[in-house]
Amino acid sequence: MDEKPMKTAVVGCGAISDIYLTNMINRFDILEVAACCARNPEHAARKAQQYGIKASTYEEILADESIELIVNLTPAPAHYEIIKKALEAGKHVYTEKSMTVSLEEAAELVRLSEEKGLYLGSAPDTFLGSSFQTARKAIDDGLIGEITSCTVAANRDLNFLCSISSFLLMPGGGICYDYGVYYLTALVSILGSVRRACGIVRNPYPLRTNCNPSSPDFGKEMIHKNESQVSAVLDFSDGFTGTFQLNGDSIIFDQAGITIYGTRGILRLPDPNQFGGEVLYLPASFDFANPPKPQSLPDIFGFSDNSRGIGPAEMAHAIRAGRPCRAGKEMAYHVLEIITAIMKSSETGSFCEIHSSCERPRPLKPEALNGVFSLD
Repeated sequence: MDEKPMKTAVVGCGAISDIYLTNMINRFDILEVAACCARNPEHAARKAQQYGIKASTYEEILADESIELIVNLTPAPAHYEIIKKALEAGKHVYTEKSMTVSLEEAAELVRLSEEKGLYLGSAPDTFLGSSFQTARKAIDDGLIGEITSCTVAANRDLNFLCSISSFLLMPGGGICYDYGVYYLTALVSILGSVRRACGIVRNPYPLRTNCNPSSPDFGKEMIHKNESQVSAVLDFSDGFTGTFQLNGDSIIFDQAGITIYGTRGILRLPDPNQFGGEVLYLPASFDFANPPKPQSLPDIFGFSDNSRGIGPAEMAHAIRAGRPCRAGKEMAYHVLEIITAIMKSSETGSFCEIHSSCERPRPLKPEALNGVFSLD
């Protein structure tokens, strides 16, 4: 059945907006991108001309009754105000990660969306990509048996990244909120909710030096108040434990590591900041003289390239069908509560209970590569 395209506006015209606009305009027929706005009107005007849409103010977008969905691509500190105004104006909202920088603000927005009967979703939507849908299918099919534990170990060079992306110096730009959210969302989407967490969080280098030669601030000091190192333990609701370690004080670009252990085998997953990548399976073996070789699982899903915009598109299909969306507010809020618990635990020195929970999003089917997002 044909679905009426959903008229959509984009708020925020920074670097990430290009891939969103490209995909939402050219790839997902359910979305009709009509307008964009930005804090700097000149940025909005340039994007509007580039993509053949209208440059507007946010007030004009909110007042336009034909616009049903707002895609918010602003830095995290601006999310609360932008999302709240959109919901109050009767618009559905999909926002870049994290939903807000405050759990209390996120809870208010969740309540408001429910009171208004509106959809609220949040990035990351990378768990809808081919690699994590492949891993999800393998686990659901029992390939590695009962899950016994999982590990995350990843790094970033925050000194370099902060030199090219100043939003990382803002609240919500720390390695857990801005980067760890990809890993936590991927884990929750595959393995389910977390019931408690503890962690140690550090920021050993609050003063950094801009190392980007093309930056006008090259060589100047940067004040970095956010977390750059996180070591945590996650106690999952299904009775197994995982470790979660991020190091933003590395001098090498992102090296992702996710391993999921089961009674019948092991899965090694790629970078959840990407949509595609190889998923490796190590089958159980008792032949220590001839250990099993990793097997690359076949990729039968679409969206292996940079598919940002799939989250808003899937939400639009869900709205038209009257069903839950996959990158929904419940999972985004739960992941934000996990991060908040890790931060609090670092101060108290004890486990913190996670009071929220969420259902695992329904998996995609291989035919989703053609834009079919049906739950059937």
